[in-house]
Amino acid sequence: MNKVPMTVVGEQRLRDELEHLKSESRPEVIAAIAEAREHGDLKENAEYHAAREQQGFIEGRIQEIEGKLGSAQVIDVTKLPQTGKVIFGVTVALVNLEADEEVTYRIVGEDEADIKSGKISVTSPIARALIGKEEGEVVLVRTPGGDVEYEISSVEHL
Repeated sequence: MNKVPMTVVGEQRLRDELEHLKSESRPEVIAAIAEAREHGDLKENAEYHAAREQQGFIEGRIQEIEGKLGSAQVIDVTKLPQTGKVIFGVTVALVNLEADEEVTYRIVGEDEADIKSGKISVTSPIARALIGKEEGEVVLVRTPGGDVEYEISSVEHL
């Protein structure tokens, strides 16, 4: 089985969601199914069918999270030596050489990626171009909009 890289924060978020689903959502939907059964004919009972559908979603999500956690390789970047090299989990400040604008990204697992909060997936074109490079290096990133050159201004283990 392939290990999937994940940050400590990403793992904790999944564990919290799993705990919520098992301790709160699952019992709630079981109670809703029991209540709907008491209303009689199940064939035309919309509440029953909605609760069963919700139960299927919850059970599917529990299995999905358990699978992700089972194949996760949790990487705590704060415990790794700071070499100035871009690796999974670091926060990278980049200067777009054409536009002279600075952007900052944290390289995270696929499930944790959120471009609006500055988190990019390790499998994204930018992250793939950056991995293994060092502070001060100029990196060419191939994007759908054309090639963009970035200079790595800092690499932080946060």
